[in-house]
Amino acid sequence: MTRFWAVVPAAGVGRRMRHSMPKQYLALHGRPVIEHALETLVNHPRISGLVVVIGGEDSYWQDTAFAGHPRVQTVPGGPERADSVRNGLDHLSASAADTDWVLVHDAARPCLLPEDVDRLMDQLQADPVGGVLGQRVRDTMKRTDAGCRVTATIDRSGLWHAYTPQMFRLGLLRRALDKAARDGVAVTDEASAVERLGMQPQMVEGHSGNIKVTQPGDLTLAEFHLQQARNH
Repeated sequence: MTRFWAVVPAAGVGRRMRHSMPKQYLALHGRPVIEHALETLVNHPRISGLVVVIGGEDSYWQDTAFAGHPRVQTVPGGPERADSVRNGLDHLSASAADTDWVLVHDAARPCLLPEDVDRLMDQLQADPVGGVLGQRVRDTMKRTDAGCRVTATIDRSGLWHAYTPQMFRLGLLRRALDKAARDGVAVTDEASAVERLGMQPQMVEGHSGNIKVTQPGDLTLAEFHLQQARNH
């Protein structure tokens, strides 16, 4: 029986937040951001286990609610996100099959809904490639030059915002990330690595509140989305 696992890269330092603490450990609704990001995955009945990839000098993880949790394992991260994900996949390989599914989720996306995880699993579990949770682009898109002058208006039909989780089979994702590393290509998400193998991941529409905490104002927005989810 094919199983589902999760890998959460959490080794980043979040420089754009302009804070001394990595963004995944900033307080949100009385808890660190990462606890919100992990909670939906840890409590999901279809996920067999999680690997959280943390920085080598991380002194914050040990104080979180999920440190020492029986369903959560940790491994050290690498210099880039893709390296951290590869470390997580290598660790998973001891207990997971190459045909098992892996959901890679950002530690700084605290508003993931259980129904979005279900939708991703249900729509992709028979898919030959895998795919990405996201949202269709609704705004007019502009391209600019270095001076922020508009050079083109982009047709938004067919454009999506790519979120996480991104879900692929363990063996395929390892192969894709290994090839990108050998080729010296820095991929910013798992889907781009799979795309480089000539494959076409599926987009799965999710909730617009699944935002990534990147800028200081994002914490306020994330707080709003968490409150909305609790009210419903």
